Amino acid sequence: MIAPIKQRLDNFRQQRRVQAGSLIISAFGDAIVPRGGRIWLGSLIRLLEPLALSERLIRTSVFRLAREEWLRTETVGRRADYVLTQSGRRRFDEASRHIYASHAPIWDRRWRLVLVVNDLDAKARDHLRQALFWQGFGALGSDCFVHPSADLTAAFDALVAEGLGTHLDCLMPLLAADSRSGLSANDADLVRRAWNLHELAAAYAAFVATYLPILAELRRDRQAEVDGEDAFLLRLLLIHDYRRLLLRDPELPDVLLPPDWPGQKARLLCKDLYRRLLPASEAHLASTLVLADGSTPPVDPAYADRFPQDDPLLAISL
Repeated sequence: MIAPIKQRLDNFRQQRRVQAGSLIISAFGDAIVPRGGRIWLGSLIRLLEPLALSERLIRTSVFRLAREEWLRTETVGRRADYVLTQSGRRRFDEASRHIYASHAPIWDRRWRLVLVVNDLDAKARDHLRQALFWQGFGALGSDCFVHPSADLTAAFDALVAEGLGTHLDCLMPLLAADSRSGLSANDADLVRRAWNLHELAAAYAAFVATYLPILAELRRDRQAEVDGEDAFLLRLLLIHDYRRLLLRDPELPDVLLPPDWPGQKARLLCKDLYRRLLPASEAHLASTLVLADGSTPPVDPAYADRFPQDDPLLAISL
């Protein structure tokens, strides 16, 4: 096995605590959704056990995801498939737009606001703050959350999925146009108040430091071959780590980002490494991922365009 790949897989296996549910979500979004969004639990266990996840942990995590209405079961004889619910599929589709897009959306110079206009108890307020944080919203005090480009309808749908539906009558979504004077604060001032970009930049830099040695080795040795199982496991960790970064990223327009923003290098690295791992990992999935009836689901051709070649940041070197 290529040394930096072995190191990344071993480092994951040696973690004392693994958020298996979050990893399963990444597996569904990247590998299972393109094959119909369903899988037999035994097949999912076979895919993930090589990462040192026990069968018991995987089963418990899947049952919890079903309880949280990410997944549902469909019985087939004595077995059952786990299938994405409608709300789960909607959440995956929104996440995919961020993960596999070629670039951030063009900014219309209007800020999206979520205002708390009625009373919320402390527990609900903290739940709301965390839920909006994982959608990339920044906070301006305790009653105002801001984002440069979020779809507010989708944001509220996500809050419902997070169990906050009963509190929506306390929230007001607004689009704020730029009407400031020459003496007022500007967009950069707002960004500094709402987000800790230093922390996010450090997280992106750590991602680059983790995966760049792997990409460099594959570029250096064009004859190097990655085993199908290893390619799948690395691809899963790559997307899992990148997805968790993007959940925190407000996708600020370039004009509001610091120079040499590491998020751009992280995206290009993820794209390049993902495409190099794709053939071998797909071969592994084709031989391992099965449904409860024993069949192997085909890949939807619509997913072939993930990480499109047309990318305005290709000039950036890694």
